[in-house]
Amino acid sequence: MDLFSQLILVISVTSFLSFQWLFHRVSPWVSTRVSPGFLRLADKQKVEWNSRTVSTLHALLVGLFCLYILLFDDAINEDPVWGDPTLVKINVGVTTGYLISDLLLIFYYWKAIGDKFFVVHHLAALYAYYYVLGHGMLPYFANFRLLAEFSTPCVNQRWFFEVLGYPKSSRPNIANGMAMAVVFFLVRIAVMPLYYSRMWSVYGTEAFYQVPRGGCAAWIISSICLDVMNVMWMHKIARGCYKVMRSARQHKVGTQGNGKTD
Repeated sequence: MDLFSQLILVISVTSFLSFQWLFHRVSPWVSTRVSPGFLRLADKQKVEWNSRTVSTLHALLVGLFCLYILLFDDAINEDPVWGDPTLVKINVGVTTGYLISDLLLIFYYWKAIGDKFFVVHHLAALYAYYYVLGHGMLPYFANFRLLAEFSTPCVNQRWFFEVLGYPKSSRPNIANGMAMAVVFFLVRIAVMPLYYSRMWSVYGTEAFYQVPRGGCAAWIISSICLDVMNVMWMHKIARGCYKVMRSARQHKVGTQGNGKTD
């Protein structure tokens, strides 16, 4: 194992340990001081709260680094299959540590946060990242997938509002719901044509044929699996957003009606 591979291994292990520490120690300590409502939650809710807090931190860290790479890393933009994967490997190493940490927590606290879709999502991502970290292939596509993390904070915030008892028709909830729907659509759904057109552009090239079958399977099958789940989640988010806005509109009309009667 070369020196850089050892560094990536250290980054992944450090990431795993850091996210475990954030879940077990930092999140409970900070949450009790920032949000008094945390103390009133049931034990299962506290587990999910801490899990979502860590998820948000990971999303912000990795998402911003991902955007930087996408904008300024010329090597992977010019050669999306075999471009210099140095920065992408660092980012994927952090995400790998997080995914393994989260999988461990999901299995250990299955009654609180167990979800088969998240297990499939994490395993599909880890399978694909193995080829990025182990062989340095497909850095552009691996990094592009991480853009999806930008939707995570809004999704988590929706749950925080719900568990703290914020009415669905409240302004913070509506604002977050709208932001969640828009950001989720932009970074997970709207980018699909760009992602798959870039994939199609390298199909049949010499660089493409240098990718082993396992790498192609990880690339194509994982992408399809993740995007099928993204479409399913987008459908749920859109329905939820529509219901909240409809409820808020009816409440507003009812309030105005009562005002006229008076």
